[in-house]
Amino acid sequence: MKHIRLQKKFLKKQNWKKAISLLWDVPPVKYVEKRSEHIRSRNWPIWFFAGIYEATKEYGVYLAAQCCEHLNRALILEKDAARKYGYPMVNVVPQPKAGGSFATAAYKNFKHPVAVEHIKAAAGMDIGDTLIGMHLQDVAVPTRIETKQIGNAHVVCARTRLKFIGGERAVYDHDLM
Repeated sequence: MKHIRLQKKFLKKQNWKKAISLLWDVPPVKYVEKRSEHIRSRNWPIWFFAGIYEATKEYGVYLAAQCCEHLNRALILEKDAARKYGYPMVNVVPQPKAGGSFATAAYKNFKHPVAVEHIKAAAGMDIGDTLIGMHLQDVAVPTRIETKQIGNAHVVCARTRLKFIGGERAVYDHDLM
């Protein structure tokens, strides 16, 4: 349940005002604590995904699950999100050894899952140093949270902000930061 509390704290800290894409990736089970009965079972990715998905739905946020390098770090998300943000869909179905367990769980449990090659998410949570930065908007800002690890996996969160443009005379809207 640590992952659900972590997700809710992250979402609450951001104070989202509208639905956005939230990028998520998790490492193989060997990096996550194995004390929990759920994690020792073969269904741990589904259990893990279910908690995260419920938390994002509670905040009105779209969830995107990043696949591994075997699928070129494609993303699995709901078809509604892909259409809303104009992400072109691609044809691939993740598997535990080609795409990753979390992306596979997302594909099996979303109502209408699709794969896309790239997104520009407004925020993301990276568990296990899986490198989600390529799928965030241009200016990522680290978001400090209390939880630094889940088991042996590092936890890194980021949100994005608008670019600052102009020179020394430019004035910025602090509400958009």
